[in-house]
Amino acid sequence: MNRKHQKTLDSIFELPTRSGISWRDIETLFDACGGEITEGEGSRVRVALNGVRAVFHRPHPKPETDKGAVVSVRRFLSEAGVKP
Repeated sequence: MNRKHQKTLDSIFELPTRSGISWRDIETLFDACGGEITEGEGSRVRVALNGVRAVFHRPHPKPETDKGAVVSVRRFLSEAGVKP
């Protein structure tokens, strides 16, 4: 995991919860942690990491996530054993 991935991970776990984290950075973080990303229907993205699976929706029309999505990503990463 490089410095940019670590910065994204720190942003996800930051309290109070931030919004505006680039979805592309989050997907890159999943990949750097060894996650398997597959495309679903529409804007759905399936992610499997350390035996934990989740389905997320890519944000649109803007590429940044909202607070609810960040909380979901944080929960997923915690369950998969990935913490800053």
